[in-house]
Amino acid sequence: MPGRGDRGGKKEKPRDAKGTLLRILSYLKAYRWIMLLLTLCAFASNVGNLLGPGFAGKAIHAAGEGAGKVDFGVVFHYGKCMLAAYIAGSLLTFFVNQGMMRVSRHVARKMRKDVFDKLMTLPVGFFDQNQAGDIISRVSYDIDVVATSLSTDVVQIIISVVTVVGSFVMMCVISPPLVVCMLITIPMAFFYTRYMGRRTRPRYSKRSAAYGEMNGFVEEMFTGQKTILAYAYEDGVCEEFSKINHQAADAYRDADSLGMTMGPTIGFINNLGLSLIGLVGAVLYFWRIVDLGQISSFVLYSRKFSGPINEIANIINEIYSALAAAERVFRLLDEPEEVKDIPGAKVLEDVKGDVAMEHVSFGYVPGRTVLHDLDLKAGAGQTIAIVGHTGAGKSTIINLLMRFYDVDGGAVYVDGNEIRTVTRDSLRRAYAMVLQDTWVFQGTIYDNIAYGRENATMEQVVAAAKAARIHNYVMRLPEGYHTVISEDGGNISKGQKQLLTIARAMLYNTHMLILDEATSNVDTSTERQVQKAMRSLMAGKTCFVIAHRLSTIQNADNILVVDHGDVVEQGTHEELMALKGHYYRLYASQFE
Repeated sequence: MPGRGDRGGKKEKPRDAKGTLLRILSYLKAYRWIMLLLTLCAFASNVGNLLGPGFAGKAIHAAGEGAGKVDFGVVFHYGKCMLAAYIAGSLLTFFVNQGMMRVSRHVARKMRKDVFDKLMTLPVGFFDQNQAGDIISRVSYDIDVVATSLSTDVVQIIISVVTVVGSFVMMCVISPPLVVCMLITIPMAFFYTRYMGRRTRPRYSKRSAAYGEMNGFVEEMFTGQKTILAYAYEDGVCEEFSKINHQAADAYRDADSLGMTMGPTIGFINNLGLSLIGLVGAVLYFWRIVDLGQISSFVLYSRKFSGPINEIANIINEIYSALAAAERVFRLLDEPEEVKDIPGAKVLEDVKGDVAMEHVSFGYVPGRTVLHDLDLKAGAGQTIAIVGHTGAGKSTIINLLMRFYDVDGGAVYVDGNEIRTVTRDSLRRAYAMVLQDTWVFQGTIYDNIAYGRENATMEQVVAAAKAARIHNYVMRLPEGYHTVISEDGGNISKGQKQLLTIARAMLYNTHMLILDEATSNVDTSTERQVQKAMRSLMAGKTCFVIAHRLSTIQNADNILVVDHGDVVEQGTHEELMALKGHYYRLYASQFE
């Protein structure tokens, strides 16, 4: 997570727009036949719209042959043809819009599923280094931007391209000399749009990053709301959010203020071309090279030709915004996943619980080692306590045991198997964990306790709840074990959430258990009861306990004292107290 001084300092470089576009189109591959049908319908709708100016020109020509010579039957005939062409074109356009909306919805759903599936395969380190709010922004905001662009901009581009090409062909048929006027302004519009595209694309990338960063900050502050209130730091948080919000607004302004100049400029170029058509058309009419009907049709076609170009210039900004958002999504999809299991990796079965770490060294950042040549041995059924000052490396040992990270040097063994030679799934299923940071989800009490154990019966859930000393509390709830917990357990206390997670671990049938300050949120009386229950239920299981309150681990079979990544002492409570070393000083400091 970036520090406070890093906020707003993120700089986005222009990315591969072509490659991103190709990846977006790959999501449309599954709907290629639908896209082909919609393209044909878009083409047909534009044919109808393109026939309209031709009918209008013929009607004007029939009405303009001279006084008393107007053939109203012919005029009305072409008028009805023009109306029919426009109605058919509008209906087909509506069908195309509805079809693309459905396709974009399916693409967004597939993209979100890919992103969520990807998140489930990423290593723990990715989540340690990225804000939750920024990840959520990619799943929601960025994919929404891409879907909106697909449902609106793609249709508009298809229609616009057909209109531009069709109008140009019709203008060439009507009067090649007048087309020369258009050829003067077309290159101007093309090169200007290309030039502005190169300038706006990086700005839209920066805008997407700024919004992701703002979402990350908001999520972080909402999570820590009670701490903010406790320290009366509301004004400071509001001031900091104001700065981040200002940076996001500046990024939005920088992108859109530049992008919004494209539409008016292209409009000016198109109007310049229309003026040239008017001047040259008057001269050609004076020389009797063209008639009024042809000039009228040509002007209408020129408007149809220039209108889509102007629209494309406007939606090109939205397309660049969608490409920038898609790049952020694809960067997440391209993140390296957890290292795959080696071919032929062994599945851990009938785990006894013999664990060993030999000469292990590890660092989260290359060149900064956290653990140095660490040795640890836990026999089956033993309880190993790990103590030490904050930052000594206790949680790092747990991360390596669970293989959330791989060691840089040395090896970790379970039942004599080096853990990199066994499947990650079977290794992690061999452990149950109770962490200091409790996690419950929206669902019933039963669902939360039975999480991770399929087909758990109510009797088994109740037995685990009784052992965790939470059964009586559950029975006082309106619907007992069927009571629904709100999201993140907001309607129960922190201690009760921790008891639920303890009950969950007790129900999970494993041979090894990890407790990371597992009773930190319960009172002393309840803690003693839970400790007794856990000792009886964990008999024969290998347990790793991280504890700051040393009174809770006095009965451990072996206590490891970790200091700056090294095991400086190990032994039973009595042995370590007799040494009068690090453990003795830690213990004494808690009871002075």
